[in-house]
Amino acid sequence: MEKTLALVKPDAYSTGHLDDIKKRIEAEGFKIVQEKEVKGTKSQIEEFYKEHEGRPFFESLTTWMSSSPFYAMILEKKDAVKAWRTLMGPTNSEKAREEAPNSIRALFGTDGSKNATHGSDSLESSAREIGIIFG
Repeated sequence: MEKTLALVKPDAYSTGHLDDIKKRIEAEGFKIVQEKEVKGTKSQIEEFYKEHEGRPFFESLTTWMSSSPFYAMILEKKDAVKAWRTLMGPTNSEKAREEAPNSIRALFGTDGSKNATHGSDSLESSAREIGIIFG
């Protein structure tokens, strides 16, 4: 079984979509191994999104993600990384609504950065990100 990190970002968490997202996660056969609310510090969030440093959206993303609580889960399932990324849908919520209308980002996201959820892109990223969020 693989493990991956799932974040419900501030846009979806603050608007009360956590329960609906968790229901979808469980309906897709994931086991939620660990979960908690997180109020990340700016430096913690900058470390988390380190691979995006230098990109135009880095400052606004890290400021936004550290401004409000979000919800973190460690998910477990066969091929968890790929399965979670598929369930989330395309990064841009508008594109998700066109290409994967039943995906989490299509249903609960707003745009390209306020896209409801985050998921690790590989097992290596998952281990690193879980370490940052869960210690």
